[in-house]
Amino acid sequence: MAEAADNLGNAPAPARRWLRRAVVLLAGTPVLAGLIYVPAKSPAQAAPASNGSSTVDVSLDSLAPSAPVKNDTLTISGTVTNHGKETVTDAHVGLRVGQRLTDRGTIDDAAERTGFRPGSDSPEVAGSAVKISALPPDVAQPFTLKIPVSKLGLGEDGVYQLGISVSGETESRPDEQVLGIERTFLPWQPEGAAKKTQVSYAWPLISATHLLAQTGSDELQTPVFRNEDLAAELRPGGRLEQLVSLGSQLPVTWVIDPDLLASVAAMAGTYKVVTEDGETVRGRNQAVAKQWLASLEAAVQGKKVVALPFADPDLASLAHRGKNVSGSLGQLRPATDKARQAVETVLHVEPSTDFAWPVDGALDPAIVNVATSAGAHNVLARSDTFQETGGLGYTPTAARPIGAGTTAVVADARLSKAFEGDMLDSEKSMLAVQEFLAQSLALNLQDVDAQRSIVIAPQRMPTTSQAQSMAEALGVLSGSRWTQASDLEAAAKAKPDPRATTLVPGAGQYPNSLRRQELPQAAFEEIRTTQITLDHFKVILSHPERVDIPFGNTFNREMSTSWRGRPDEARAYRDGVQDYLIELTRQVKLIPKTKAHLSGRSATIPVTVQNGLVQDVHGLILRLKSTNPTRLMFGDKGEADQEVDVRGGHSQSVKFTANATASGPVEVVAQLYTRDGIPYGEERRFKVEATEITSTVLLVIAGGVLLLVLAGVKMYASRKRVAARAAADESTQPSDPTPDTGPESNSSSGTGETVDR
Repeated sequence: MAEAADNLGNAPAPARRWLRRAVVLLAGTPVLAGLIYVPAKSPAQAAPASNGSSTVDVSLDSLAPSAPVKNDTLTISGTVTNHGKETVTDAHVGLRVGQRLTDRGTIDDAAERTGFRPGSDSPEVAGSAVKISALPPDVAQPFTLKIPVSKLGLGEDGVYQLGISVSGETESRPDEQVLGIERTFLPWQPEGAAKKTQVSYAWPLISATHLLAQTGSDELQTPVFRNEDLAAELRPGGRLEQLVSLGSQLPVTWVIDPDLLASVAAMAGTYKVVTEDGETVRGRNQAVAKQWLASLEAAVQGKKVVALPFADPDLASLAHRGKNVSGSLGQLRPATDKARQAVETVLHVEPSTDFAWPVDGALDPAIVNVATSAGAHNVLARSDTFQETGGLGYTPTAARPIGAGTTAVVADARLSKAFEGDMLDSEKSMLAVQEFLAQSLALNLQDVDAQRSIVIAPQRMPTTSQAQSMAEALGVLSGSRWTQASDLEAAAKAKPDPRATTLVPGAGQYPNSLRRQELPQAAFEEIRTTQITLDHFKVILSHPERVDIPFGNTFNREMSTSWRGRPDEARAYRDGVQDYLIELTRQVKLIPKTKAHLSGRSATIPVTVQNGLVQDVHGLILRLKSTNPTRLMFGDKGEADQEVDVRGGHSQSVKFTANATASGPVEVVAQLYTRDGIPYGEERRFKVEATEITSTVLLVIAGGVLLLVLAGVKMYASRKRVAARAAADESTQPSDPTPDTGPESNSSSGTGETVDR
């Protein structure tokens, strides 16, 4: 049989047909040859795979109306392209209506079908054909089919698969054959259903992290953005602009990351942007930000708004990697509080903060625990997380109690994932819309007594084309005869189906593909290190809120779900935050000192503290410690402390009294501390050179002084005699009144360049 199949392409046409039928009979199954199956005595035959005959691609651009009623005319447009080597003649495009699909599973199976199958694909609908005289190779030709719905032969309410096929002849195959086919779905519910499915659509308004921890030194702390990518999303036609524009016309529940609102509000005022070469320049998209905020505020009025915790933290990463790092889970409750405040301040509506949304709605017990620690009682999950037991045979309502007062609001996986692909292609978009509508109708037609509440939770950050496809489908669905709009809060409160499973999958069932994208434990350790640094820094500041607020928001952003799939960018962002904070802390420092001298047993040693920040620092303790207290002491012991307060942009010299018991160098260590005893900044080491003055030395000095006095007297007498001789000379030259050297300055060192905070 294999040999026969191998030689099939070299046999003459009758022999090829005989061998093909022999192969079919021997295998006992149909030959699944796609477009090239040739049935016996079929008036419309497909080209065989092995004879090199042409095949034609059928591409569908539009189908309207998407869910017709009895008196409608169905219009289907698209193109056909001949990818073969021969011109197709006497071609035509026709419509085929398949049998009614009875359940959601059969729709899944039908969506996977490819190629023409005479036993499965029905004949063309009479009067539907559109003639095309010739199809040259590699030339696309448009077509439009128009046919009254009454001629489609639709029966009971349900989903029907449509096939749009192209048939024709070639020089090597003069008999008519089906050369290509494309399929889609047609939902048929001409009258309103007696029992409609309640549908809650979560409309996500989420973006990546855009703001840095850095702010300006001005009173308003001018925000600094990583780039202008956010402005591009906000402009007309941008992703976020389209989500607001489309969502404003749909019955949706807005699911918003409040960090996005805070970022756009920051852009609406004065802001700065870091350029590619590291420079910071003034941003110029205030008008774009203001317009978007105004549009969003108008769009959400009267709608339900769900606020995720600030910056949309990655709950799964926290549950699996971050919970063992001290302080990580403590970020969630403040993030929820910030969320409410941000939405109320920017949009002037009261949001619900009672929902948590793990990535892709995937759950395990640890994720549920983390989600509820943020204050949520409802966890937005997805149905492919839960494995139904007992063979329900239908799609249960969304709400499921999972214990401890927590409800899993389970979104339908098929409908939620309907628009995850590339929707830029008009055909893919149209096919996705029709399959979405078909699945929703099949769901409603399931044999269930009670009305059900269904939730749809699409991808977190849909592209512009995906959002447009979502809106098109939801627009049809909201006006359809088998669903009615609801919201997430209502879905969470709906009566659960007692037969639906409420068992949360174990940790071992969490998808590995999602686990590989999680933030590593090292990320949470880095965040913790930065938090500790900040805690030690802000206690010395006169206005700690100037760093506490922006850095606190940044810690939330470092845990954002938006970093998934971007580990290098996430690491660079964390490193940038830590580096900037260290840069700030280093603006309060000890001025380096190399040596000090003590000419005697006791003297003062000055040490200078410099504050390069724009705000005052206080509560610092400066400690000087002798490494050899037997030779050099401060007061009556080996170390001394003094509290230091330094104005912003200034330096302060602090003097310590030192006592030497012997001459020679002694190393001294200077270190700043916070009031709670934590070392602050780098220590400075310098040497103190002590010189002991004895009585013999004093006698030598006294003798030297006497000699100097005598020499001075002699010089004075000599000069007086010279002056007398020159008294007759009336011409004299005045001396320079300016001294050779000025006195040593006692002022403090300059402030140098100031740094924010």
